[in-house]
This record gives sequence, structure tokens and C-alpha cells, in this order.
Amino acid sequence: MADFTQKKIIAIIPARYSSTRFPGKPLADICGKPMIWWVYNRVSQVKQFSDVFVAIDDERIKYVCEEMDIKYVMTRNDHPEHISRIKEVSDKIKADMYVCVNGDEPLISPLCIEQALPEEIPSGFFFGGAMRKMSDAAETIDPARIKVVVSDTGRCLYITRTPAPYPKGSLMFKYNKYVGIECFTKEALDFFVTTPQANLERIEDIDHLRFLEHGKELHFKFVDSESISVDTPKDLEKVKLLMVKDLKENK
Repeated sequence: MADFTQKKIIAIIPARYSSTRFPGKPLADICGKPMIWWVYNRVSQVKQFSDVFVAIDDERIKYVCEEMDIKYVMTRNDHPEHISRIKEVSDKIKADMYVCVNGDEPLISPLCIEQALPEEIPSGFFFGGAMRKMSDAAETIDPARIKVVVSDTGRCLYITRTPAPYPKGSLMFKYNKYVGIECFTKEALDFFVTTPQANLERIEDIDHLRFLEHGKELHFKFVDSESISVDTPKDLEKVKLLMVKDLKENK
């Protein structure tokens, strides 16, 4: 495990109220508590983090955070994507690294987050992400499940919504699914917001392609994760069932 005792690592959980597919998603009820509480509770168990904040943009989420003793940072409500929201938080809170954990993954495990952290905190530009092997054929063809193509060393070659690579020469592999844990240095966040969107990002609608298109290296690590992102109300129903099972097994 990496030794971060001399470094300040801040975890940030973006929680936008006005989701196009699922408005009010951070406050969706799961076993009697809002989804954002479950994510915050699990992220807070990671010992490497100096602090954990929810990046919010709405008074309704603020009220819940205050009621449930969840630390938050109020951000603008006009950010075009979550990385810009993380960057705003980085302007307010100084740290050596910022770890973004998606606010719609209430089943994420602390161990999974720890596995995604780099071995040491780099200086300068750095982006590190998480991925897992896909075992479900439905996931492979689902454009909402982002696929990561990496070299043997974990360097990212491409990120896409299409199943890639194409299995012409071999069927002996599994696709890699993006998992919602991202590690940024301040330089990486500043680079993102000051660099224009390019064609591949616009076509695929995947923020991280901005880094690749402008020649920046991204690195992904495999993590042990069965977490499900809640993109729709149907996803929420599945997560509720899994959460009930998880709570029973860990009594």
C-alpha cells in the first residue's frame, strides 16, 4: 500500500442535482438513506484520504448534507462536466492530489478505491483511473458502460463506448470497463479546463479523451469492483436489491 502520510489527498464526490436521465439522483432513497450518504460513508473509510467532500450545486443537496453531517463544497451549477467541478474545488482547497469518486456508485468499496491510488504522488501532470474486467455481455454492448483500451503497462490507448478492441485475431480476452474513480494532480485539472474540446471527445462524449487528444498520458489500474453506477431509475432498483443483500451479509 502506498505511503501517503506526508501528502494531502482530498476525495471529492461530485453530486449534481439536475441529471438529464435521473433528476435528483444524489438524493434517491436506498434502504432509508440518500444515495450520496452511502457513497460518502464508504469513501470516508479510506485511510489515505486527508478529507472527503461532496461537490454540490443545489440547495436541496446542501440541506441533506447538513442534516447528515456530510462535508460539502458548494460549486457553480453550470459546469459542463464533472472534471470542471473538481477543478473548482481544487481552487478552494489545496492538496497534493484530488481523487474523484463518482457520486452514483453507492456500492463502491473502500478497498476498490485504495487499489486505484497510485504507488506515489507524482509531480506535474498526472491522471490515474480505475477499470475492471467485464463478464456480462450486456455490459459490453451498452454504450453507457465506457470501455478502456490499455497497454500491458496500464497506459491508456483509447477510451470508447464501443466494444474495443475488435476480436478479429483472438477471442481470448475480456473488455475493460471504466470504474468511477479518478486521480488528478492540480496541473491535470488546470490543463483540462484551459484546453479546448476536440473531435473525439465531442463524438464519443467522454471527457477524458481531451487529455489523450492533446498528447497527455493516462494510466489505469485494475480494481476488484462489482459496483454498479446508477444512471437510470432501473439501475437504482437493481442497486437497492444488492444493498439489501450486502447489509444482511455484513450484519
